Amino acid sequence: MTTIAGNLQAVRAAMVAAAVSAGRTVDEIKLLAVSKNFPAPALREAYQAGQRCFAESYLQEALGKIADLQDLPVEWHFIGPIQSNKTRAIAENFSWVHSVDRLKIAERLAAQRPEHLPPLQVCLQVNISGEASKSGVQSDEVGALAEAVAVLPNLQLRGLMAIPAPTDKFAEQRAGFAQLRELRDQINLRGLRLDTLSMGMSHDFSAAIAEGATVVRVGSAIFGERS
Repeated sequence: MTTIAGNLQAVRAAMVAAAVSAGRTVDEIKLLAVSKNFPAPALREAYQAGQRCFAESYLQEALGKIADLQDLPVEWHFIGPIQSNKTRAIAENFSWVHSVDRLKIAERLAAQRPEHLPPLQVCLQVNISGEASKSGVQSDEVGALAEAVAVLPNLQLRGLMAIPAPTDKFAEQRAGFAQLRELRDQINLRGLRLDTLSMGMSHDFSAAIAEGATVVRVGSAIFGERS
């Protein structure tokens, strides 16, 4: 068994354990392999080990891998900051975008999504910890943004994404993820139907699963540490 295959097996086992502990089924949680900074052969190796969904943060790097792996039916997710001049290529090449934090970006993605493709699945990135260094809409502004994005054509607003401030303490990890879940629930009281919580990475996905994550974004635990 290759290292990547073994790592994937270990991550999936940890996801099952976290789901069982939370009274959930692992079938309701999607594993995203965060493959930024890793070459296409590493992604192919993960695909051969059963991984189908890959997440990229840097557009030019991602486009190269999408071209190299076009023989595989990969589901591509974009999770990095989005500049206005990158929206067309993102709209044309990805199935999901997790990092929408401004209406202008959502409007450009909607306008540039090719008509022959299914709606682009979108999550709003929330700066849940209020960190100046992080992207994301502020918690008190996300409801209004969600209502505006939900009515755009060619997009399907699915939920919220966040990267809480890092901590090694399980209870503190859970607290950050609980905030995002509560925000999602508040937005749904407005009449929206958000079903996705994209939260949890290699060091804290078990806490995220305990708080209702439906997508976990795992990189180093699958591919190894980035150089």
